Amino acid sequence: MKVCILGVKIDKINQAEAAELIEKWIWHPGKHYIVTPNPEMIVAAQKDLEFRRVLNNADLAIPDSSSLGFSYWLLKRNIFLRFLLWPLFFLPVKQLMHFDKVAGTDLMEALCKLAAEKGFTTGFLGGENGVAKKCAECLMEKYPNLKVVFAGSGGEVDNNGQIRGEDLRFTIYDLKKEKNHKSLFVNHKSLPPADLLFVAFGHIKQEKWMVNNLQKTPAHVMMGVGGAFDYLSGNVPRAPKWVQGLGFEWLYRLIVQPWRFKRQLSLVKFVWLILFS
Repeated sequence: MKVCILGVKIDKINQAEAAELIEKWIWHPGKHYIVTPNPEMIVAAQKDLEFRRVLNNADLAIPDSSSLGFSYWLLKRNIFLRFLLWPLFFLPVKQLMHFDKVAGTDLMEALCKLAAEKGFTTGFLGGENGVAKKCAECLMEKYPNLKVVFAGSGGEVDNNGQIRGEDLRFTIYDLKKEKNHKSLFVNHKSLPPADLLFVAFGHIKQEKWMVNNLQKTPAHVMMGVGGAFDYLSGNVPRAPKWVQGLGFEWLYRLIVQPWRFKRQLSLVKFVWLILFS
């Protein structure tokens, strides 16, 4: 079931249901892509209509924020109640949520665990400073049967989801054999086949890249994962589970990464849009 928040469609689904659905996709023919809408992405989609179209056409749009359930509930209230209750955005409001949060990082790790159990192949594309390779290696250490066919940065992507430079070639780390890594230089149309391709170019860029390349690359299912490589590689610490449970992961991120302040302003814009839509 999909719900609509400020023009962006989001699936009312939990993590177990999402993983089960994605496994079915892998077992059957067809190509699919997954997006992870959060308030920042929804705000961006108000001006970037192409981005909104990409989000709304996704095969699966998981609710990657604890505030989305409350937002959906609040949008059904009259304007008086909205103004009265909006401060609850910044408080634990699980009792008012109409669907679960499905964190993109958690779903990505759950899919890697599933891939290790079922023998699915995975690819890691994006990030900077070798974080894709580090993330893949950390996950292979945690899930020894995980088959990673490649991990690499993929080069620079613009806001239209295009690789900068048609002839740009980039390093792919072949991780098929443990402790026997080798660098390959390929273009984005020559990626090795993967059942699951995790794409981390940053929101807007990664979603548009997936749509542009879904039919061009030999990947079965693509998922935009944003900063998940940083978290799963250990480069950036995640909030403790109890902080996540209270819905304060955004505040923890701001403390750990104060440069995110400008990005967090989108949460204020999101609340404003909820109040006046």
